[in-house]
This record gives sequence, C-alpha cells and structure tokens, in this order.
Amino acid sequence: MDEVDRTVFTNAPLAEQGWPELAGVRHRFVDIPGLRMHVATAGPDVATSAELPVLLLHGVPQHWWQWRRVIPALGADRHVYAPDLRGAGWTDAPAGSYRLEVHLADVVALLDALDLPRVHVVAHDWAAIVAMRLALDHPERFGGLVSLTVPHLWLRFDPRLIAQLRVAWHLPLMATPLAPRLIGRGRQRLQRHLLHGRFTVVSDAIGSDDAESYLARLREPARARAVSALYRELILPEFVRILRGAYADRRLTVPTVALLGAGDAISDPRTLGGHEGRADDFTMKIVEGAGHFLPEERPDVVVARARELFARVP
Repeated sequence: MDEVDRTVFTNAPLAEQGWPELAGVRHRFVDIPGLRMHVATAGPDVATSAELPVLLLHGVPQHWWQWRRVIPALGADRHVYAPDLRGAGWTDAPAGSYRLEVHLADVVALLDALDLPRVHVVAHDWAAIVAMRLALDHPERFGGLVSLTVPHLWLRFDPRLIAQLRVAWHLPLMATPLAPRLIGRGRQRLQRHLLHGRFTVVSDAIGSDDAESYLARLREPARARAVSALYRELILPEFVRILRGAYADRRLTVPTVALLGAGDAISDPRTLGGHEGRADDFTMKIVEGAGHFLPEERPDVVVARARELFARVP
C-alpha cells in the first residue's frame, strides 16, 4: 500500500501533460522500483466493484491511447488500468535493460503497488508475450487473458515463415544502432509505415491525430532508444526462443483467448499450430476485417470476446 499512497493523481490540462483526452479517464503516476509509471484509469471504484479489474497492455509504437476505443466499453462495469510500459508514453524511459525479465518485473510491481492481487489482462503485440509469460509464471494473478496478434508461446518453425520476412523486414532494422534516428527524427517514416502501411486493414483506424500522439513521444531521444532496445533485447530474442521451443515444457492454466486479424501481414494462420495439448483452456480466433492493430481496427470484437471470457472466469 505504500506505493499506492505515494501515487500522484493529476487532472492537469492537456497542454501541460501532453496526453490526449478521453472522457472518464483519470491519470496517475505510480512509483515502482527504478521506474515511474504513468497509468490511465477508468471505471467504477475497484474497492467497491464486484467485478475483477482489467489491465490493458499496449504494443509498439503505441502507448495507453491505443485502448481509447476499448476503455469506455470495458470501463462501464469494471475498473480498467492502461499503463504506459517502460520507455513508452509518459512512463520513464531509463537507460539500461529492456529484456523480458525487466518488463515482467515491472508489471508484477505495478500490480503490487496498485494492490491488485488478481486481474483480467488484455495485451497486444509484444506485450502479449509479456502477459502470456506472466500467466505461466504467476497464474494466481490472472483471471482471464486476451492475447492480441501474438497467438501463443509454442509456435514451431515453418518454412512459410520465411516468406513473411518480406513484410517483417523492419524487425532487424529496428534493433540496429541506426534505429533511434529512424524512430525519432525527421519524418519518422518507419513508424508511419508501421501504423499506416500493410499492417492496417481499416484505413481510418489510426487517424492523423492518433498517429501524432504516438510519434510525438518518440521524438524524445530516450524513448526512441527504448523502442530500439525493446526490439533488440526482447522482441527478436524472444521470437527466436519461441521457435526453438523454449516453452515446450510449460503448460498454460489461465483461460486464454487469442485473437488475430485475418489481414495481419505478419501472421499466417497456417503457421500458428503448436499449442495443442499445452493449455487447459485456450481458444484462437481469426478476426475478419482487421489487420495487426486489433484494439483500433476492431475494438468491438476485442470487447465482445473479452467480456465473454471474463463472464465465465470470475
């Protein structure tokens, strides 16, 4: 509770804090070991609500604003927490490690600081890797898990994955020393490509103001370096570990739904096997009319599937 007592709540004007405004959302800063995290919150008082709260974990190059079309619906009857993860949004972007273990510790520390013994989790992109690993390591902290665009941790190597490298060429580039310049300077064309290129099926899902909200934060050199470190130290190494069977002997007991956009250019449904027999309660669904950014392209499906799962996992 000490960390919660030190939490700073703010209703400062947009011009002062720089974050976009969303009706019903409050903002707070939470101190965890070595990091000050920004958290957007909404919904009924968690202390009086009978419903398990929901933790929303964003992908890259985004921050909490990625959940702008999800928060109002899920926050209607549950308290919702949408933190900016290490290096993103308005959370600190310290020098040092951005390895998986660091992000795992951040999320656990945040739950402890907020006095949340158990939550439902909805996670997108690389944060879905973090969430699924946490579900393996700390199943007692989870109600249900909705994983978006990352199917599971038991993917097997398939030659068809090689063809997808034509689309995912940015992955190794983002890990190079040149990446921070590309991420944070000039016209930020690489990040614009990720937001508006072949990864998005719904053309107006990420508007110009939304994109600017993401890109503006990355113009801070420390945040551009953090994104590059994330690819170099977590995304690429973990992808290799998964394909090498690092989780082959781990079993997922947390009820989980994995959603993948039918038009996601970096996911081929034919290559998504390997989870069979490794989870107690696991469902994978392909979402039509969506690409990589499901919370922004098909928030209706994300909310509906999350509510279905949460209703049967009290």
